[in-house]
Amino acid sequence: MRRLFPVTDPTPADDEGEWSLDHLADAYAYPEQDGPWLRANMVSTLDGAAQHDGRSQPISCESDMRIFGTLRGLADVVVAGAETVRLEGYRPARAREAFAARRAAAGQGPAPAIAVVSGSLDLDFSLPLFVSPLVPTLVLTGNGAPADRIEAARKAGAEVVIAGEGSRVDPARTVRELADRGLKRLLTEGGPRMLGQFVAAGVLDELCLTLSPMLTAGDAQRIAGGPSVAVPERFSLTSMLEEAGFLFTRYRRI
Repeated sequence: MRRLFPVTDPTPADDEGEWSLDHLADAYAYPEQDGPWLRANMVSTLDGAAQHDGRSQPISCESDMRIFGTLRGLADVVVAGAETVRLEGYRPARAREAFAARRAAAGQGPAPAIAVVSGSLDLDFSLPLFVSPLVPTLVLTGNGAPADRIEAARKAGAEVVIAGEGSRVDPARTVRELADRGLKRLLTEGGPRMLGQFVAAGVLDELCLTLSPMLTAGDAQRIAGGPSVAVPERFSLTSMLEEAGFLFTRYRRI
C-alpha cells in the first residue's frame, strides 16, 4: 500500500509499504472533540456504482476490507439502514485483539454497537445481530412504529431508540440520540439512501471513500441517494492511499 498524500505520521510498517493495523488506526483516528463525529465509509466504481448485484463486496478488495475493519475497530457505534442490514447479512461486531488496548484507553467497550435504522421495523429479530451480540444492538425508529415490532425487538434483546416522528427516522436526531448514550464516534456504512439523508441533514463530518478501478454500467445506486441539498457542501481531502489501482480517500467537511 503506497501513501500518496500525507496523513498524521502513519509511516509504512515495512519496506514494501504494507500498513499495519496500528498504522491504519493512527491514520484514521477520530478527532479529539466533545461532540459527536459522524464518519461514513463507502466504496464506488469509476462509473459511480456503489453496489453490484445489490452488494458492495464485488467492487471491494482485501485492503478495502482491512480499512473497513480498522474503521469499525475505532468506532463507538456502526449505523446502518435496515435494507443494508438485510442485503449485506449483517452480524454482530466482534472484539478484535488488535484494537483492544486502544479501545480500553479510549473508554470504549470491546466492540462497537450496531445501530439499525428502520421506520417499519421490518427486521428478522431472531438473527444473531439481535439475539447474541457482544454489545446490545440498537434499533432506531420513529414514534409511530408498530407496537408489536417494538416489543419483538425488545424481547430479542435490542435497545429501541425513538429518533423521529411517525414512521420517519430523523438523521440529525439519530446522531443526537446516539451521542446522548455516550456513542460519539459514529460510523455509517450505508446504505446509499441513509447516507443521502445524513448529507441532506448536514450532519456528515467525514467521508472515507474507496474508489474502485472497475466499471459496471447498469443502474446501480450511487453512494448517496434521496433528497438533494440546496447548495453542494464542500469537503476537503485529508488523505489518500493507493494499492493496485484502488484509491482510499478521506474527506472532511470544511
